[in-house]
Amino acid sequence: MEAKRWRDEPVEQLSPSIGRRMLHTETMTIAWITLAKGAVVPRHEHTNEQIATVLEGRLRFLIGDERELVADAGDSIPLEAGVPHEVEALEDSIVLDVFSPVREDWLRGEDAYLRSG
Repeated sequence: MEAKRWRDEPVEQLSPSIGRRMLHTETMTIAWITLAKGAVVPRHEHTNEQIATVLEGRLRFLIGDERELVADAGDSIPLEAGVPHEVEALEDSIVLDVFSPVREDWLRGEDAYLRSG
């Protein structure tokens, strides 16, 4: 297997404030997400486990019905499958999301919730 370079992967501009690059393996999806300050990933849930690692910036996560976390660069937030969550960019941010299993919904283009922000 050859090395992949994020800078060589195309950016999919989901909205004016959210961009995404993705790589898929047989068992997982990894995504490099850019969020402009004020961008919101609306409340959603999925069948995938997720670990969101903030590489740059600051994000506010609303998880489930009551949990709120603010994550700074270098923080990782594990999210269980099936738990509703929402994210707001408090600063221009880059987050590296790892999902298992593969985000089949994204491969099918079923990601309208991302395209509204």
